[in-house]
Amino acid sequence: MNSITIKDIARALNLSTSTVSRALRGSYEISPETKRLVMDYAERMNYRPNPIALSLKENRSRVIGVVVPQIANNFFSQAINGIEEIAYDRGYHVIILQSHESYKRELLTVEQAVARKVDGLLISLSSETSDLSHLQTLHQQGFPIVQFDRVSEQLNAPKVVADNFSGAYSATEHLIQSGRRRIAHITIPAFMSISQERLAGYRAALEANGIPFDESLVRYVGFDQTELEPIVADLLRLSPPPDAFFTASDRLALTCLSTLRTQGVVIPDHVGLVGFTNLTVADLLHPSMTTVMQPAREIGQAASSQLIELIENKLRPVSSSILRIPTRLMVRESTRPIEL
Repeated sequence: MNSITIKDIARALNLSTSTVSRALRGSYEISPETKRLVMDYAERMNYRPNPIALSLKENRSRVIGVVVPQIANNFFSQAINGIEEIAYDRGYHVIILQSHESYKRELLTVEQAVARKVDGLLISLSSETSDLSHLQTLHQQGFPIVQFDRVSEQLNAPKVVADNFSGAYSATEHLIQSGRRRIAHITIPAFMSISQERLAGYRAALEANGIPFDESLVRYVGFDQTELEPIVADLLRLSPPPDAFFTASDRLALTCLSTLRTQGVVIPDHVGLVGFTNLTVADLLHPSMTTVMQPAREIGQAASSQLIELIENKLRPVSSSILRIPTRLMVRESTRPIEL
């Protein structure tokens, strides 16, 4: 059976080919009723766009590049799923590149994406990236870029992030309400946006509950798991020691959990523990771990939508535009209230 074309759809629905084409691309110029009519008919007739023809006609590759620190990270794998859902629905393909938390690798992957003629770029910065000149140059040339999750104010491109401040505030307040007062916060490098926002939420919750901020309870750690064990041990030697740990990621929380067990600390009897991301195994741990659910898939979907809008010249973003997706605290056994 011959493949159905845009002309066939236009003829069947008594519409112009340009109207059908715009409707299939989700153009804001076409009414919702017409879009629905076209999309329903296209689905019934198993319409599939010809990517080569589209590329030649529009002078686009219909491909977007995605640069992430690590695909194996549960958050980024979920975000990529969201990115692909939107991209494929809009007729775009996706190429995934990893920086492996390396600034030099990030430079190379961005160059590789541009060399492959991608129409735009979605990027979450590596933990080593503090110089954004490689992205600023592209942005100044009009190349569509959207930052997500790990972002920087140095680059005046749209940003899509979790509401890190509110998530950290809720986690800290929950620990306070469960009877904890000496709450340690273990976070990732200080220059990263997510570190700053989660630290700010932690501090605000302490202040709102009349608990003085104690800098000795805040520790920074890189992405080497071996760095965390001596930090936790050092915190436990404080007088008095922490009665709770709030970590800036579930990866840190898992290592913290293991180290506390090694030190003979019982969770939640001796200390409470809260992570940030909501790993799929969080509720399978013993005890099950309270964590802030970071809406990875929704962040990916929103970032992908914004990038496609930029590519198709429908969105004129304010330089400082930022979309914050709400988080949700998942309360489990690791923060069971202590008896006062």
